[in-house]
Amino acid sequence: MQVITIVYRLAIAFWTGGIAMFTFAVTPLIFKSFGRDLAGQIVGAVFPAYFRWGIACGLIGLVCTVILRGKMLIVTSALLVLMLAVTSFQAFYVEPRAAELKKQIVSFETTPKDHPLRRQFSRLHGISAVCNLVVFAGGVTLIVLF
Repeated sequence: MQVITIVYRLAIAFWTGGIAMFTFAVTPLIFKSFGRDLAGQIVGAVFPAYFRWGIACGLIGLVCTVILRGKMLIVTSALLVLMLAVTSFQAFYVEPRAAELKKQIVSFETTPKDHPLRRQFSRLHGISAVCNLVVFAGGVTLIVLF
């Protein structure tokens, strides 16, 4: 069971650490280093793998939680299911729609912010950012409390 505990902790740490690195370090650096359009293309190309990584880590963590059957099984499982649901919502609903909008917007650098497609994209981006922070907070909670 010690190996399962280690695998669980690594899965949660890799998921949460990946979110932290991508959200707070890599993405800002990309947008600082490149023009808005190129940075958006780079980050957009990473998103599918980013979400698959989160889903894989979450599933591993959930399987380990069920195997361990600890005293916090219900709380830990519920939090992991919530995190997986939010990540899946981002991966299978928000990101594909945002990617489709990005294809329709010729350039984020020249298209006005009040353009209807830009407003739709901004709304989806805001939803995705909130989802990302919810999953990050869940991961931090699992690391700190359990």
